[in-house]
Amino acid sequence: MSQEKMNTKVIKSLSNSRRDFMQKSVAASLSLAAMQFPFDAFSRTKSGMEFGLVTYQWGKDWDLPTLIANCEKSGVLGVELRTEHAHGVETSLSATERAAVKKRFKDSKVTCVGYGSNFEYHSSDPAVVRKNIEGTKEYIKLCKDIGATGIKVKPNNLPADVPKEKTIAQIAASFNEVGKFAADYGQLVRVEVHGNLTQELPNMKAIFEQVIEPAVKICWNCNAEDLLAPGLEANFNSVKKWFGDTVHVREFNDGDYPYPELFKLFKGINYHGWILMEARTEPADRVAALKEQLAIFNQLTK
Repeated sequence: MSQEKMNTKVIKSLSNSRRDFMQKSVAASLSLAAMQFPFDAFSRTKSGMEFGLVTYQWGKDWDLPTLIANCEKSGVLGVELRTEHAHGVETSLSATERAAVKKRFKDSKVTCVGYGSNFEYHSSDPAVVRKNIEGTKEYIKLCKDIGATGIKVKPNNLPADVPKEKTIAQIAASFNEVGKFAADYGQLVRVEVHGNLTQELPNMKAIFEQVIEPAVKICWNCNAEDLLAPGLEANFNSVKKWFGDTVHVREFNDGDYPYPELFKLFKGINYHGWILMEARTEPADRVAALKEQLAIFNQLTK
């Protein structure tokens, strides 16, 4: 059996064994949270964690005024702007337009946490890697201009036709280049734990062991691969020294990811940062859905 098939089998086994327990426990958390926290509760908690939104599904078709207004209505007061969404915040904006975006956030209750790009650095074609690096730099400038604090990037694969160690070194070198550039602009490079093979924590650890730029940080992504042997806690601990100020989560009451266990781990390291909802479902009322997720978040961070 190939390693990839073995990993898939392990993930499915772990998921099945946790599903019933997690669905019941998270549902109970939701019920208790709804009683204890008003839906318009502020997203900052005493734990130092704050709740925000990634415009992945729930905000992808909201223009910028609507996005900010809906975040304020829900009490979810931070946002990561995913690229090519209806908010329209792209490098094509003029200096005047960028200043207007910055002012719009400043005049609201909502923090522009950062920008969610699709830049990746694993290609075996040097020209493709260079294009991604230079694109990252342009969006780092945009982040600074709009008042954000960092850009999300990702490693996305370990090509089968290239030695694993070579690609890992290439990805790390790319992170070092864009990280050095970002530091000059007061920005972070937030590396999402993402992609075929690269989302496995031992591979992410191997990449970051070669990252020397302090502006490059890991964005934990709540993948099923987090639960592979030796388990969530060990995988978490293996990369925690590189954590930045953002974490991506999915709906707390959908699926079987062990969020109570994860938040216990974050509390254990006194984590301070944004917990960003990268939702996948399609609720009829997304503002109400955000309020619901905020209530569960407040319970998890209580």
